[in-house]
Amino acid sequence: MTASIQRVALIGFGAVGRAFARLLLRKHAEIRQRHDLDIRVTGIITARRGAAWDPDGLDLTAALTTVEGGGDLSAMSRSPAPTETIAFIERCPADVIVEITVLDPRTGQPATDHVRAALRSGRHVVTANKGPLAFAYRELRELARSQGRAFLFESTVMDGAPLFSLVREGLPATRILGFRAILNSTTNFILTRMEEGIPFEEAVREAQAIGIAEADPSNDIDGWDAAVKTCVLANVWMEADLRPDQVDRAGIRGIRPEDLADARREGRRIKLVCTAERGEDGAVRARVAPEAVPMEDLLAHVRGTSSVITLRTDTLKQLTLIEHEPEPAQTAFGLLADLVNVARGHWG
Repeated sequence: MTASIQRVALIGFGAVGRAFARLLLRKHAEIRQRHDLDIRVTGIITARRGAAWDPDGLDLTAALTTVEGGGDLSAMSRSPAPTETIAFIERCPADVIVEITVLDPRTGQPATDHVRAALRSGRHVVTANKGPLAFAYRELRELARSQGRAFLFESTVMDGAPLFSLVREGLPATRILGFRAILNSTTNFILTRMEEGIPFEEAVREAQAIGIAEADPSNDIDGWDAAVKTCVLANVWMEADLRPDQVDRAGIRGIRPEDLADARREGRRIKLVCTAERGEDGAVRARVAPEAVPMEDLLAHVRGTSSVITLRTDTLKQLTLIEHEPEPAQTAFGLLADLVNVARGHWG
């Protein structure tokens, strides 16, 4: 039997995009055997390493070698590919657009425009970028429905942990009443190291050294990344229409090692906690702030780069998921899972 072909274009080819390419190379034969699916990357566009497309599929090993060696992808292109992203999205030979550009937590751009253009051009969309869901989820959801196309985003919040597919397929006839979570790996790592006696600035440098914090770590430290993730979950699960600047937000910049030591003496740990709750008036309110969490609370025991979320529902009461020490490969898996679900029709 001939496997069905799924043509995929990658918008961005940074750490997650390259991890996805490696995962696809490793899993290609298995996916073909188990799911009768042949996933081919037929286009890649980058900010600094050019763009390439080939309707028969690009050589991913060569693409990885080219980009990691500082080369330009355009030499791999079957024909000249547009270097402007919207034009590339509208013209590339692909069934699914995978949006994995860098997040701007204050605007959600340019990812939101990329997703909008992809859906309008009749492509399915898979994204690891939180911006489109935090700034335009309702619009993009309705656009996808009107076009009869998938809009999936498993990798946006807890890397590849199956948060959205769990609720979409595993919790039918269930309302999410609220959630409480640790969603930012960088701040959780910094707080863990500070509790061990490391000064704030040194803990930040360690986070940068292991690749979980940017050269400018403000988006993590000041709570913006956590606020965007909180918006995503509230918008998708609770029919909110929040924006990151509507989240009651406080970061960890003012936390000192002495504060963590004082909390431990009181039987608590300071964590950057994300919450969303629906009030009696029906409005969803969200908050990101440091909390001195009691040790009997599961959140107090999630350390390092790990994440956790507890859902409150009207059927299962509370349900908790923990992700241990994620890496880009886990985010890549979320993209791959979404692509398989697009092919299987598991996206309604």
